[in-house]
Amino acid sequence: MKKSFLAFIRKEFLHIVRDPRTMLIALLIPVVQMVLFGFAISMEVNDVEVMVAAPKITPAIEAKVSQIAHNPYITFKGYIPAADVDKAISTNRTMAVVVFSPDYDITRESQVVVDASNPVTAQSSSGYLTRILADAGLRFQPGVTILYNPRLKSGYNFVPGIMGLIFMLICAMLTSVSIVKEKETGTMEVLLVSPLRPVMIVIAKIIPYFCLAAVDLILILLISRYALDVPLSGSMVALVAISLVYIILALALGLFVSTVVDSQMAALLISGMVFIIPVIMLSGMIFPVENMPVVLQWISNIVPARWYIPAMRKIMIEGLGFGYVCKELVVLIVMAVALTAISIKRFKIRLQ
Repeated sequence: MKKSFLAFIRKEFLHIVRDPRTMLIALLIPVVQMVLFGFAISMEVNDVEVMVAAPKITPAIEAKVSQIAHNPYITFKGYIPAADVDKAISTNRTMAVVVFSPDYDITRESQVVVDASNPVTAQSSSGYLTRILADAGLRFQPGVTILYNPRLKSGYNFVPGIMGLIFMLICAMLTSVSIVKEKETGTMEVLLVSPLRPVMIVIAKIIPYFCLAAVDLILILLISRYALDVPLSGSMVALVAISLVYIILALALGLFVSTVVDSQMAALLISGMVFIIPVIMLSGMIFPVENMPVVLQWISNIVPARWYIPAMRKIMIEGLGFGYVCKELVVLIVMAVALTAISIKRFKIRLQ
């Protein structure tokens, strides 16, 4: 029995490796997504064009402007009269203007005027200038201290979210399609006449995707640390443990889909619409859960990524350990155990 089980696992591994489409989805797409979200799709502003308006350019103001111009996020565009501030912004000569007080006193509270036609750019630009000018000795209220991500890098936010998305894609979608394909072509019935029990056959088909997801986890962590410069400052044991639980949960979801549908197209639609979209919309990956209507907040509690992504942020970005992600870990374990039991039971019923 043991030899038959191992032989079946080996057969499934070879079947996946020899399928270029599966390997493309499982290994290449996660890398592309990490690079895309980490570099190309960025919500941070790296080149803020700034001009300065001052009634008189004093040595003290020049010194402060020099500090602003030498900041890597700022492109200094020159001085303009205070009367031309609105015109400079409306004609796209600059994204923001720093207006110094009319009495030439740099210690007085100054003003930052920002083009808000793009709210994200406006918020980022004003945030950068506020911090830079505060560091330059100017009085800005309220004072702001940015913890864990002082440069507001998008990668810090997207990497944990992409991890939740990738594992759901690899585990749930590919697993469901693989098993449904066997049922659709009639080969599953052939497998069931083997000496292995149906549950063992299902587990053997799932193990290769678990291993692929583990490889993806390693690739993601390497890209995050050395390409996106995302700190992995928390407990690696906690990170790996909660990721493996999430992977098992995603595999159980794929198994559950395979008990509901009988065609690969239906499996893809359910995996894409029912699983992937909630990961993006309801998990906090992009939109804060706290800002959603109460009903959607309740619904988000049944989305596994809603618990996985915040746990990854606590571990990777905030540098915390097991003690601070116990709630998320327990919820994911309960979901994984319950869904695995339900899925295996339903799978046996459907096959009989």
